[in-house]
Amino acid sequence: MDEMQELEALKQELTRAGYEYYVLDQPTMSDYDYDHKLRRLEELEAAHPEAVTPDSPTQRVGGKALESFQQVVHRVPLESLQDVFDFDELRAFDQRVRAVFPEAEYVVEPKVDGLSVALEYENGLFVRGATRGDGQVGEDVTENLRTVRSIPMRVPDAPARLIVRGEVYMPKKVFHALNEERERRGEALFANPRNAAAGSLRQLDPKVAASRKLDIAVFNVQWVEGDAFTSHLGTLEYLKSKGFKVIPHYSCAAVEQAVERIAQIGEGREEFPFDIDGAVVKVDDLAQREELGSTAKFPRWAAAYKYPPEVKPSKLVDIVVQVGRTGVLTPKAVLEPVRLAGTTVTSATLHNQDFISEKDIRIGDTVLVRKAGEIIPEVLSVVPEKRPEGTSPYFLPQRCPVCGAPVERDEDGAHVRCTGAECPAQLLRNLAHFASRDAMDIEGLGIAVVENLVNAGLVKTPGDLYFLDAQSVAGLERMGKKSAENLMAAIERSKSQDLGRLLYAFGIRQVGQKAGKILAARFGTLEALESATLEELTAVDDIGGITAENILSWFASPQSQHLIARLREAGVNMSAAKQSEDRRFAGMTFVLTGALERFTRDQATAMIEERGGKAAGSVSKKTTYVVAGEAAGSKLRKAQELGVPVLTEEEFWDMLQ
Repeated sequence: MDEMQELEALKQELTRAGYEYYVLDQPTMSDYDYDHKLRRLEELEAAHPEAVTPDSPTQRVGGKALESFQQVVHRVPLESLQDVFDFDELRAFDQRVRAVFPEAEYVVEPKVDGLSVALEYENGLFVRGATRGDGQVGEDVTENLRTVRSIPMRVPDAPARLIVRGEVYMPKKVFHALNEERERRGEALFANPRNAAAGSLRQLDPKVAASRKLDIAVFNVQWVEGDAFTSHLGTLEYLKSKGFKVIPHYSCAAVEQAVERIAQIGEGREEFPFDIDGAVVKVDDLAQREELGSTAKFPRWAAAYKYPPEVKPSKLVDIVVQVGRTGVLTPKAVLEPVRLAGTTVTSATLHNQDFISEKDIRIGDTVLVRKAGEIIPEVLSVVPEKRPEGTSPYFLPQRCPVCGAPVERDEDGAHVRCTGAECPAQLLRNLAHFASRDAMDIEGLGIAVVENLVNAGLVKTPGDLYFLDAQSVAGLERMGKKSAENLMAAIERSKSQDLGRLLYAFGIRQVGQKAGKILAARFGTLEALESATLEELTAVDDIGGITAENILSWFASPQSQHLIARLREAGVNMSAAKQSEDRRFAGMTFVLTGALERFTRDQATAMIEERGGKAAGSVSKKTTYVVAGEAAGSKLRKAQELGVPVLTEEEFWDMLQ
């Protein structure tokens, strides 16, 4: 077999394996074999770039980042459905249908709580995908949809043109894992899987979308050339035969069967991999649909039953306080068991002190509980007439229940946070941040390795990283001698990082990369910064009063002092690097746009700052130059409108020499 034959065989084999894994949920190839074969395919395509096709499994990882999304006018409008909120309304819908077609039959489907999209195929090849938008005009998210593994890139024996509609969603297990990861990194959590899916699908960088592991449930043929269908069930079977992941569906001859099926879907909602916010009832016969037509807003042949949120009383037997990985204290209600939305609920979030005080929630109260968005149990209100005597208002503790450090309330929000630099509850997040690329840049110390180190009891503070031994690290799961040696070398190299990176690594509130660099340049050493007064700190450009107070508070903490002593003992650098004498960009502001070939955005930014300049994220009249790479978009247009000089990458490179 020559290389071209091997390439084509691998494409077919990996496409089939992906279909079995992501659509059928019946994998026949191990992850190891898949990854090994995919790497071989990448090697062959690199050697034969002319053989790379859009439907290749290698094209699903995400291409170049976009500047913006283009608008798409839908060939067939993506209509919304009329909501019904009880079974009597559903029966009224049935009466309107049967007044025209007494023999009408229905198909019932769970209503996925995701983001509706249209997928377009030409001669079997996926060419475009767009969001619903307002139903008439959506956004082109083709590159992001290529990363959804359950969407076929090529449809066998397809018509000249095929458009299908589906709902992109984030599986519940992926959502929970993503939020756990974001909490470790100190990032804002997604409120629910729908928001997470929408945010992921609208990422300008397809690689981010690829990392979110989105899925799809296809539920409609919007347009097809050459094939004549008579029923909705027939279209679903057709889509399934073409490799699409089709929505679960149920045939019902009468409305009462539909009512029964909707109730069953509601009771079993926890079994679906996606969130649902209702069930859809559709007339099955396509000719009947055509004659029933649509109103100005909705089709007359379908209705969306929305499940009412279940609200039940329960006794609040206790309030426990959890400390998240970002240090936020979150009160949680411990409840007597109550059945809600198909599951038994024993706890509910109480959000924060303001929420508790506003509703006057006390231990011993009877409270009304529901599932917000069918996911997170929440307390709606207190039943005052059932309050026992002797209760008292509840207040969050003044010290962290995990490490005993004082807590502080956010000056710009309702959160209360632990101030401990070495708080065990925040350890994973603090370690991951300390080792991150923009902080101490310890290559190989990702969150999985951090968890291994913590679980093995080898690290209890970021300072402990510098006292690890290679033998103990090599004994960790999935490490080995070579990986341990590489990690130890990376930790050793990080000792020489600049003071600005160390300050950012500390995780002091409101001290980001920029503030860390500014403080390092102004004070020169960590010792000098430690002894700085409030007045000296606020005199520094871009350091306001609140940030200065945060810095003083952090250095005053015994846990912070212990961390600094541990790092000093290890020989970690605590001085700022001497400023470069090259100040050719002093007073200049650059904006980078488009894809650069010689270096990354971060590298270009570093070179600008090393020469005394600033790199900004948006174009204004104060911008000195815009550096435009490949596929530059709105920022380039803004520069041209304002008359800001535009440099090519080569011209920028010449300026650096």
